[in-house]
Amino acid sequence: MGRWSWWQRAAWVLAAALLASTIASCREWSDTRTGRGSTPNSSPATPAEHGGQRLVVFAASSLFEPFQELGKSFQSAHGGTTVEFNFAGSAQLVAQLQQGASADVIAFADLPNMKKAQDAGLVAGEPVIFAKNRLTVVVPRQNTARIQHLADLARPGVKVVLAHENVPVGRYAREMLERASQRPGYGADFAQRVLANVVSQEINVKQVLAKVALGEADAGIVYVTDVKAAGADVQEIEIPDDVNVVACYPIAVTKSSRVPALAQEFVALVQSEEGQAVLEQYGFQTVQPEQAGMEDCS
Repeated sequence: MGRWSWWQRAAWVLAAALLASTIASCREWSDTRTGRGSTPNSSPATPAEHGGQRLVVFAASSLFEPFQELGKSFQSAHGGTTVEFNFAGSAQLVAQLQQGASADVIAFADLPNMKKAQDAGLVAGEPVIFAKNRLTVVVPRQNTARIQHLADLARPGVKVVLAHENVPVGRYAREMLERASQRPGYGADFAQRVLANVVSQEINVKQVLAKVALGEADAGIVYVTDVKAAGADVQEIEIPDDVNVVACYPIAVTKSSRVPALAQEFVALVQSEEGQAVLEQYGFQTVQPEQAGMEDCS
């Protein structure tokens, strides 16, 4: 994506963080659903054509780019149908659903949040894993802190930004740091030293990326797909495979969906050859139906 469009989205996402502290989540959802306002991590509602249907998809923030593309494809194939997205941290999405928000399809960045939705009786059938992701360190384009390796995040004075621990990418980041603490070369207190350098905890991965790109931190931990979306605005520092984690993305139709057949068709699109190609284009690891096991999921 172009620099301008990404920076516009980054600015909007930061604005959402300020709004979130003063506006209750139910009110935010109400405004988004009725079209009275839009949040930076949700696409504005568009009235369906006469006689058309509306499909509401709640999706993790890291799915913003591929799901927007798949939504357009779905609308083209289903004339008169409007696809509305609500992008946010997976934990936020579950909370909104528990508070009465309506969705037809839910796609999260981890299994625990999908399990919460299942335990709350919100999911119809069994969720399926449709994509996988991995973590990476991201630094500003100028990289004035001269960060070259994962171990550098523990240096005194380095300003690190992470997602909150109840957000999938934040939980994955802390799991990865603990893994590194058990490997030679990092030190048993590595995770503790990195966490001591954290200057901000964000509510979704896009905000972590935006803060680093804006130079408000020396480094952050995001998904490899987010770095791909940001392009030249940031630099990537790879995390070694022996300490990295695998983020598994489940998708499901909600039990309260008013258009369950249409919702299942969207799930099928995501799992299809077309859907997997779009996900791969944005850096996700694709998952074939026969490879949709959870054995390597963090």
